[in-house]
Amino acid sequence: MPGPHSSSDATSPTDPSEPGFDPEVLRARYRAERDRRIRPEGGSQYQQATGRFGYYDEDPYAEAAPPREPLHDRVEVVVIGGGFGGLLAGARLRQAGVDSIRVIEKGGDFGGTWYWNRYPGIHCDIESYIYLPLLEEVGYVPKWKYAPGEEIRQHARAIGRTFDLYRDAVFRTRVTALRWDEDASEWLVTTDRGDRMRARYVVTASGTLSEAKLPGIAGIETFQGHTFHTSRWDYAYTGGDAGGNLHKLADKRVALIGTGATAIQCVPHLGADAHHLYVFQRTPSSVDVRGNRPTDPDWAASLSPGWQQRRRDNFLALVTGGRVTEDLVDDGWTSSARLQQKLIPSDGYRALPPEERERAYEMADFQKMNEIRARVDALVTDPRTAELLKPWYRYMCKRPTFSDSYLETFNRTDVTLVDTADSHGVERITEHAVVVGDTAYEVDCIIFGTGFEVGRSGITSGRLPVHGRGGVALTDAWQEGPRTLHGFYSHDFPNLFQLGPLQNASAVNFVHVLDEQATHVAEVVAEARATQARYVDPAPEAEAAWVDTIREKAADLYAFQAECTPGYYNNEGMPRKRSEAYGDGPVAFHALLREWRANGGMSEVLVDAERDRA
Repeated sequence: MPGPHSSSDATSPTDPSEPGFDPEVLRARYRAERDRRIRPEGGSQYQQATGRFGYYDEDPYAEAAPPREPLHDRVEVVVIGGGFGGLLAGARLRQAGVDSIRVIEKGGDFGGTWYWNRYPGIHCDIESYIYLPLLEEVGYVPKWKYAPGEEIRQHARAIGRTFDLYRDAVFRTRVTALRWDEDASEWLVTTDRGDRMRARYVVTASGTLSEAKLPGIAGIETFQGHTFHTSRWDYAYTGGDAGGNLHKLADKRVALIGTGATAIQCVPHLGADAHHLYVFQRTPSSVDVRGNRPTDPDWAASLSPGWQQRRRDNFLALVTGGRVTEDLVDDGWTSSARLQQKLIPSDGYRALPPEERERAYEMADFQKMNEIRARVDALVTDPRTAELLKPWYRYMCKRPTFSDSYLETFNRTDVTLVDTADSHGVERITEHAVVVGDTAYEVDCIIFGTGFEVGRSGITSGRLPVHGRGGVALTDAWQEGPRTLHGFYSHDFPNLFQLGPLQNASAVNFVHVLDEQATHVAEVVAEARATQARYVDPAPEAEAAWVDTIREKAADLYAFQAECTPGYYNNEGMPRKRSEAYGDGPVAFHALLREWRANGGMSEVLVDAERDRA
């Protein structure tokens, strides 16, 4: 399927002696724009949707949880989380021969992010043919290059049916604690429904975009109008559905706070249907061409077995600096592949001498961002509004976005862009208005598009207490920093597997990463079952060696991120000194796992009765 992008777009700089712009001028502008937006409190400018704001975390898509008797039974594997991570863990474990699998999910069905987020315009921003997992196993080809949210949610449900994961699943249930029972060699899993179930293995896949956050704006609790978070869209108030037609907003003045990836998709619908839309922006997103289109049925019919894995591998190689004979995906991600290594480095990142590498990256980055800013001028008619919508920062300072209708929405007379950079965000909220500077914008509804707590799961934050051997809490064991082998398991926390980005390798197509992780976990569990191991627990020396490897290979991105505009990539302008990612990148990491499994690595984690490390 030919795409709208060339694989060389904006990644191969022209002669640096004739760039057509002054790098020093751009650097100065970037620094000035960053400084306008940095807040000294960093990430603490946000608050959790808990306590008095707990209603922002309620489930608007399912009836109140029906009463049921607490479960006091035993299963072989408990999987915490019913998003793609949990579904992949369940599917790969099922393929490995595990029959007794219980997925525990706080939502009313499978889907995770795609269960909760149903805002108008929602689509994946990674090509659906590589983003949606297990397409060949389920027997499905997405209908669009970038699938809408409902299609993705239905695919998640199809995975649940295909792998019989509904059979023992429990929904509308939140795990409250995990405690290892040494005598029984199993986990006691307790929940908010009174369950005290037992499991030989526990896989946590609760995600890193599961906890909505709200801005800590003064007076937020005093507003007398209607409010909701984009991850709990209130269609009873707006009317319509994810396709738009928000007809109940026809007489409503609406404020949207936040201009990240969610806003890029919902703003066109809000702008079309609200009486007036005010978009409150602290930092503009970079918005490139989307170019979505229906799937070509002839192309779909031509696919041969193994097509999805080949396509995913092709994409992953490209966006991490590898070389391929053909760009199969051919979109905005692959065309900007070189620039993405400023966020997710790979072994190719070190191929050039540091000074030469940094200059080449920076020049290519300037060129790409100049194109992004030129696109704003081409699409937005009012020069002042266009200037406010231009992103003045390096390409990977914020997650790139793609849309063919967002920028054009600001040409409407009933849409107002309110820039809040100089006030470091909205200053306060009153009973009827959102206040910035000397202006109070009276509105009937405030929608918070302020995202999620990124990179923190319930386990790493301590909200889900975990106690391993000897009753030791995981948060205590990690007081001086995370300690894992390959990011999956920690010494003295037997049979506990964690899926996620910690001490392994990430990628922009994170579902591909989750599939590699789920496959690894399933193979380790299968080997433990086959050899009748007492449990899976990494040797302390293997764990220590991996932590040393993470430290040794971690790319030093501090200087780059410190220059970035604040956002969740750089901890709101307060970048962390130390990376917990595998510095050679995901392709090398996945190869390392395969080699480890094939060459006796499991001896580092499988413990039998004679070799118990107690």
